[in-house]
Amino acid sequence: MTLDAAAKKSNWFSRLAHPGQFLSWSRPLVLPLAVLSALLFAIGLWLSFFASPEDYQMGDMVRVMYVHVPNAWLSQFVYGVMAVSALGTLVWRHPLADVAGKAAAPLGAVFTALALYTGALWGRPTWGTFWEWDGRMTSTLVLLLIYLGIIALWRAFDDQLRAARIVAIVTLVGAINIPVIKFSVDWWNTLHQPASIFTAKGPRMPLSILTPLLIMAIAFTLLFLTLHIVSMRTEIFRRRAETLSRQAALSAEAN
Repeated sequence: MTLDAAAKKSNWFSRLAHPGQFLSWSRPLVLPLAVLSALLFAIGLWLSFFASPEDYQMGDMVRVMYVHVPNAWLSQFVYGVMAVSALGTLVWRHPLADVAGKAAAPLGAVFTALALYTGALWGRPTWGTFWEWDGRMTSTLVLLLIYLGIIALWRAFDDQLRAARIVAIVTLVGAINIPVIKFSVDWWNTLHQPASIFTAKGPRMPLSILTPLLIMAIAFTLLFLTLHIVSMRTEIFRRRAETLSRQAALSAEAN
């Protein structure tokens, strides 16, 4: 890549990342993403509850899986988004990085809480208990506590630029927990079943179950993208309003 091409690419990326540009290009995406999410939810829920078979052991309780698995996936995916945002804050000084990280944290906390709740509902008839302190469930609970701690850190500082650097460091330290969650079923004896979709030999479930599960996973992921964009836009507007308010206060004091 030539120096001119690299400069043009850098300028394009800088313009795309500018808060004003983000507000411009993200606005038309919200409605289509929301509509597509709703459509996939309608298809996925119908397939999950009316077209997919019962499990020979769990019966209809297997249908909890169609909500539990997407939320468990998003609990880790959203934290991955926050980790990338933290690198953007500390390394690349990306102007939207801290906005993306702050907007993602409450969403990740909700997905993690839903994963734990639906997992407990699924575990009671399957394992005979709502909760077991095994590696997967315990590390996921730790993830929820990390999310809540990050949200609390954002709210503890009036200076959002200072908060962004501290939160970014905490986020990267907390990212150690993600591989622990992923490989906990392989490292320790656990009630939680191992991976059934992404395995070396391919999915270990029939298409009648895999299809609605993947559709629900895509639907939940698009829901996250929609809510994340809306949350980022809201955070940008909030910061602009605070800046204007401070400028007005300073102007009033000067007069």
